[in-house]
Amino acid sequence: MSDAQLRVELVAADRLVWSGEAKMVIARTTEGDVGILPNHAPMLAVIIEGVVDVQTADGETWVAAVDAGFLSVAHNRVSILSEHAEMSHEIDLEKARQDLERAKALGENDDEAQEAVRRAEARIRAVEMAS
Repeated sequence: MSDAQLRVELVAADRLVWSGEAKMVIARTTEGDVGILPNHAPMLAVIIEGVVDVQTADGETWVAAVDAGFLSVAHNRVSILSEHAEMSHEIDLEKARQDLERAKALGENDDEAQEAVRRAEARIRAVEMAS
């Protein structure tokens, strides 16, 4: 691996979701979206429900929906650790839309319902971004 590439691992609690070489990674943190390029300064951030966008060294784009977790960057290695993560091609769009409607029906004052809304929105956004 050259200094012009990143080694990326997207890991869920139960599996390795994606691993490979990339030229850029974009993820949503508690401080906002962050873009990681080769030779980025070391950092540790908390990620929130959202989408991770990986631009590979081969020019491909991989998109994943993730739950809250952590992002670590050091020495051109990016590790994204999330309780749940799924690649856009693994997501059933209609089921994600149904999950969103169910979560919205649970109410705005319920923290678990709001988390379910954010998770469903991230899954839908991941599929739409990859299309």
